[in-house]
Amino acid sequence: MKIKKRIIIILLCFTCMMLLLFGRLAQIQLIATESFTKRHINLIEKSVTQRTQAVTVDDGRGHFIDRNGESLGEEKYPVLVVFPFLQIKNDMLEKIAHIIDVPGQDIGIQMKGRSKPFIFQRGNRPFQLTKEQMEKVNRADMLGMVATEVRMKQPSEAEHLIGVVGENEKEFKKRYEKLQKLSSQTSIGISGLQQSFDEFLMTDGETKILYQVDRQGEPIFGKRAKYTSPGNPFYPVTIQTTIEKLLQQKAEELVQKHGIKKGGLVLLDVKTSEILAIVSKPSLQMDNQNTYKQRMENQMLTPHFPGSVFKTVIAAATIDNDMIQSHRMFNCDTDPYGENTPQVMMGKLSFTESFARSCNRTFAVLGDELMQKDKQVMETYLEALGANEAVGWKGKVFHTQGFKQLIEEKKATVWNGEENKVSHKAIAQTAIGQKDVRISPLAVANMMATIARNGEKKEVKAVKEIRYKNGTRFFHFEDHKLEGRQLSYSTVKQVQSLLRKVVTMEKGTGATFQSLPLSVAGKSGTAQTGKGDRVNRWFAGYFPYENPRYALVVVDLETDNKESTVTPIFKEFVEEIAQLGSRR
Repeated sequence: MKIKKRIIIILLCFTCMMLLLFGRLAQIQLIATESFTKRHINLIEKSVTQRTQAVTVDDGRGHFIDRNGESLGEEKYPVLVVFPFLQIKNDMLEKIAHIIDVPGQDIGIQMKGRSKPFIFQRGNRPFQLTKEQMEKVNRADMLGMVATEVRMKQPSEAEHLIGVVGENEKEFKKRYEKLQKLSSQTSIGISGLQQSFDEFLMTDGETKILYQVDRQGEPIFGKRAKYTSPGNPFYPVTIQTTIEKLLQQKAEELVQKHGIKKGGLVLLDVKTSEILAIVSKPSLQMDNQNTYKQRMENQMLTPHFPGSVFKTVIAAATIDNDMIQSHRMFNCDTDPYGENTPQVMMGKLSFTESFARSCNRTFAVLGDELMQKDKQVMETYLEALGANEAVGWKGKVFHTQGFKQLIEEKKATVWNGEENKVSHKAIAQTAIGQKDVRISPLAVANMMATIARNGEKKEVKAVKEIRYKNGTRFFHFEDHKLEGRQLSYSTVKQVQSLLRKVVTMEKGTGATFQSLPLSVAGKSGTAQTGKGDRVNRWFAGYFPYENPRYALVVVDLETDNKESTVTPIFKEFVEEIAQLGSRR
């Protein structure tokens, strides 16, 4: 009786176990096929993936072009895709190698020990085929060998402006918690325009070339590989920047040629305040992970000591407050505080001569007189010149009210404490662009563009519009004016004249630019950085003076180089622009 009872209990246990297994099988195969477990795993997709061998040829993320439609930061060209797990015979290898004009053994060597499909390489990058070679490879109809166009990322022109992408699961969840269809390992923008436009650039799905295989690894659907893509006519989008690729490339060549380690340049279109070229050093190309954060920073959007470039602000305030007497002379044989002799003795100079030759004492005196009238005078006139706040384009873009194109830009500072506004020495240092003064090269470039436009202030644009995949317009960024005070026409005209005198006067700090094919107006600057003998060297200006088209700032930051690299870069870039204009 006991044995019979035990048998019944054991049978019941087996029956329960079988029912549980059948229930689990039903859940897997019938009930929860597209949302299995709390992680909502799509079992159908996973099953297909398990028996699929694929190569991604386009990650599906949106891309960038310059103002003329030239691509930035990527290249699209034909390559050879190899599926090494398939039975590729030696005669096939030789035939394909002959078509693409490489030794057959090169393909064979790369196949050794591989089980996953790969793109054939020479050196450290995919081997680029011609269109004709791509067509011949595909006409050969060989198992496991496919030629296709692939979209490859490459070191970008304007790399800091464009920015970089990467995987950041925590940040992805923070930004896109509701996007269930995308993996948290999806690449997102982590700097530059890649970050600020990330929501528009997000992938709608990858384009892949693939074989579906059986358990033995043989193709199920014949020799021909398949292509899969989202097939969306609208995505991915294209971001049309304001960059002019040819000018950008020239700018990068010059900065590299003259060996700037930290610094760069900004070139703006005077009419629109659009960025035509922008270079920041150090480069994003990293050989040391410890320098990652420093290299990621766009120095053109970061405030730095401006030195004598800031005298432009003091000059504008002095003129606007009617403080200039033609007979007044300043003692330029003394330092800013009137205590010691300076490094360069200049004698007694007028206001105009002081600006052209950059006499510190003159502007320390004028800065002090201005501060006696108004403690906010320096901030007021920096704002009137379009350089006080962040100057990048901001506004409403669909549901986002405060969208910023230049998300990493930082605003200028003049004072870090009210107590400094009553110290004569602090005022003297501030008036010549030292002490607490920090302005970004972008803001200085916008200041020069504002002066060149007779005082009209505009926000700086880096992007013109967003386009759908089919080429139609998705969103256009209109020109935006900067709010706040604007200089009078009379004041601006006198400031323009001062900037031109820097170049035309025999002893002006920009006299070397007199021989240029385009007339330049501008201001030089050298600022102590508090880091030993290291200084910031600037030249900021616009050209042609009579009919301004470009505003250019070149800056060499924290340099101990005794020779200026800023002057030759500015000079050679103006010459390049003049030559380019003559060819158009």
